[in-house]
Amino acid sequence: MKVTGAALPFLPLYRRLLPSRLAGLSLALLKATALELAILAGHLLLYPSGITQERRTTPALPPPDAARLPTETKPPVVLLHGFIDNRSVFVLLRRSLAQHGRHQVESLNYSPLTCDIRTAAELLGRHIEGICERTGSTQVDIVGHSLGGLIARYYVQRLGGDLRVRTLVTLGTPHSGTRVVPLANAHPIVRQMRPGSPILEELSRPAPGCRTHFVSFWSDLDHLMDPLETACIDHPDLLAQNVRVSGVGHLALPVHPAVATGIRQALDATGTGAEPAAGTAAKADGLTVA
Repeated sequence: MKVTGAALPFLPLYRRLLPSRLAGLSLALLKATALELAILAGHLLLYPSGITQERRTTPALPPPDAARLPTETKPPVVLLHGFIDNRSVFVLLRRSLAQHGRHQVESLNYSPLTCDIRTAAELLGRHIEGICERTGSTQVDIVGHSLGGLIARYYVQRLGGDLRVRTLVTLGTPHSGTRVVPLANAHPIVRQMRPGSPILEELSRPAPGCRTHFVSFWSDLDHLMDPLETACIDHPDLLAQNVRVSGVGHLALPVHPAVATGIRQALDATGTGAEPAAGTAAKADGLTVA
């Protein structure tokens, strides 16, 4: 997304008025904000299409006399949206995953009236058991945006979900809590996302032997993460990898094609020996997408 002088005629003056480093940062912020507004407008149009739960289908079985072909080894992918959102946020990511061989992709809607991360995590667990029963798979991968990543992490760490979840990818998830928008504390689930909340204290407890591989994508322009590094995973018992994304904001993380590529690579890397050892909190190469 290259911005030229023709596109922004005021740019030379803008750069003279601000120090070069500050001007560069402010320009990146301006571009990211414009992209966030465009994504928000598009998502508002799509939002009604994702209000209802998607239909569940059972994969068709091949005929008994069909030739034995190599079977799909990639587990199903579960997509989990963020606060006051629904599955429509994953339209583009879902298409990208399907185009690259992920044909078993399902989304879970939890109610915007949900007031407890624990309750939502239990719902997620039941949903995953249903997927495994229908598909015959013993494990799934999860991609969670924002609050969705925190719900999935609670399921993995506190409800035994590491038996079912091979890889958990989080996008802009407040793993250590965010201080943004203090007035939103009226909502119970927002209070659970604050630093020092009982939920986050539970997630900081020891989790020896946790089998799930975690990959956290965090943005340096995420306006909902305060501080920004709260979207990183830092836990001594977890197989965790943090990926810095430069140039986009919170809403762009589940939408941007470069992030989608990073998500696919993270899912495909699990089981190949590319994941870090527990407690290393490896920082992968960052993504610069703007």
